[in-house]
Amino acid sequence: MSGYAKERASDRIATLTRQGLDLVTLWRESSEILRDAVPYYQAPCWYTLDPASLLVTSHFNEGMPELPQEWLAQEYYGDDVNNLADVARSTRGISTLHDATGGNPASSPRWHENMTMGGDQELIACLRTRSGEVWGAVGLYRESGQPLFGDEDQAFLRSIAPVLAAGARNSLLLGAATDPEGSDAPGLIVVTGNWEIESATPGVEHWLRDLPDGDWETGRLPSAVLAVAGQALRTATYPDAGEVAVSRVMSRSGRWVVLHGTSLVSSSSRRVAVIVEPAHPGRIAPLLMSAYGLTEREQEITRLVLQGNSTTDIAEQLVVSTHTVQQHLKSVFDKTGVRSRRDLVGKIFFAHYEPRVRDNERRAIDGQPLRGGPSEA
Repeated sequence: MSGYAKERASDRIATLTRQGLDLVTLWRESSEILRDAVPYYQAPCWYTLDPASLLVTSHFNEGMPELPQEWLAQEYYGDDVNNLADVARSTRGISTLHDATGGNPASSPRWHENMTMGGDQELIACLRTRSGEVWGAVGLYRESGQPLFGDEDQAFLRSIAPVLAAGARNSLLLGAATDPEGSDAPGLIVVTGNWEIESATPGVEHWLRDLPDGDWETGRLPSAVLAVAGQALRTATYPDAGEVAVSRVMSRSGRWVVLHGTSLVSSSSRRVAVIVEPAHPGRIAPLLMSAYGLTEREQEITRLVLQGNSTTDIAEQLVVSTHTVQQHLKSVFDKTGVRSRRDLVGKIFFAHYEPRVRDNERRAIDGQPLRGGPSEA
């Protein structure tokens, strides 16, 4: 495929991410564009990952509505290469099974699993925003006898990964606002190019009332909302930016609130979606506290273990000794009832993330918005 054609494909994907699509539609339409740019076998495997833990929260594949249980077991309990979290943590954010095995993919258990479904080659690309948050990944496959995924293929996927990451984040936020889960669910307001409220979800009113200098009764929007909306409109003028506008604001009640703005592409008018939600480091932290009674430091270490960090990595990030990390890990193992890092990752995934994956598989079939983060049930 020519350089111009790849550039055109990149522009088409960027446009998709600004249309306010639900996540399944975004994945489905992106798959069609990718087919010409990076030819693949059957269908891509799209994933969303929890940025706090890098664990899978959803999966979409046109030919495989449910992830096989054995795939999940191999991903989180097996000893293998090219795992999603490993690729997401890597500097390049992309890897082929051929490269990860030093040119001997048959040495990998996942290769044998892929071959049962006709996939000889595997390429995993993480979807990381320009600010460094990983919101998903995509797996592409090729059958036997086809060319290897080359440098041009990988360069193209790396170039569009930030745009797809921002698109996934947008779709998850829009889905959470339109189909709320819990009292702290995000609220959504759509603002026209004339700064008028076009529509709003039922849950957004209490968020806007709590923001400084706004007046819901008269329709005067808080300055923070206007600022984010304006930034989103400016970003729309430069499509290759690939990012949503974000602002963190102290509310009248004393809690931090995050506003996300993204332009909605329309042939007839300019509109902006502004999503308001509470600021939190990720739902994995309170979950670990309530489920296992982990201290704040133990939660930090567990989150880093889930991301695949070594003891040395964790010690460097937290500026503590490796001995201290090991002592905290021993306490975490005792509280969670496991004996190793791998068992810890597997237990937390299957207890708190697999239910989310299975629920999202059902939601995809039923045409409902997909949800991010671990299951709170």
